Amino acid sequence: MTSLVGKLGAPAAEEVAASGVTPVAAPALSARAAVLAQGLTYGALGLLAPLALFALWQHAVTQRWLAEQILPPPTLVWQSFVELSQSGELQDNLFISLSRVLWSFLIGGGAGLALGAAIGLSRRVRAYVLPSFEVVAQFPVVGWIPLLIIFLGIDEGPKIAAISLAVVVPVTVNTYKGIGNIPRPLLEVGKVYRFTLAQTLLRVVLPAAAPSVFNGLRQGLMQAWLTLVFVELLASSEGIGYLMVWGRQLLQLDLVVVAMIVIGAVGLALDLGLRLAEAPLARWRRAAF
Repeated sequence: MTSLVGKLGAPAAEEVAASGVTPVAAPALSARAAVLAQGLTYGALGLLAPLALFALWQHAVTQRWLAEQILPPPTLVWQSFVELSQSGELQDNLFISLSRVLWSFLIGGGAGLALGAAIGLSRRVRAYVLPSFEVVAQFPVVGWIPLLIIFLGIDEGPKIAAISLAVVVPVTVNTYKGIGNIPRPLLEVGKVYRFTLAQTLLRVVLPAAAPSVFNGLRQGLMQAWLTLVFVELLASSEGIGYLMVWGRQLLQLDLVVVAMIVIGAVGLALDLGLRLAEAPLARWRRAAF
């Protein structure tokens, strides 16, 4: 404390002591403040494009470049959003869409993890299954819909199946590539410690392949959300995609714009949620190793 008083002087040392911040903690707080400032700066820059687009939209409406039936004003879009929210129609359709995404993500993600792990861990499965999988993965989801309707009907079955197929491909590819890229010395360490198969999977394979697997799950969830909207646009009587079709049929483009904004906002929220879930994954990987 004597050296601190000598360097800062008595008043400055008393202020530091009163604040409870030690000289060691001060640089850490400064680093956090810098990171926070950088994040706020990026956030502000990210708002420039939406604000410019909104200004152009408002200017186009004010100048009457297009008719109101083609380009609804922002006030009408906001009014439609409030009315749909107050009536509960927006929440009901959004809940239906999110339920479809959840079930499809669980089915497609689980199947993709199992298939990707089998391809990555077994040379025999890779030899027999991988070529066929790569061919099937080239089919667009829309190409499956007529066949799925024939076998599963027109209810929820073909919708869930089509969205699940969109999830399976990225999850499978990222899983078997993540396992295939595991360094051989890590596997040799497991053999040296005489790990069982379960221990090798939990202590070596999963931690090493976790970033690639998690990236596949993120891609799968985004594909599920995008495919959901596409499927609901084609064949559905409820959901956020159907809300867009309904607005188009009624020539109420304000409903279409509301649905588009909600789709973008929910997709962004899903992606941010998975990014936040990645932090505990990193801590688990360090603990596993």
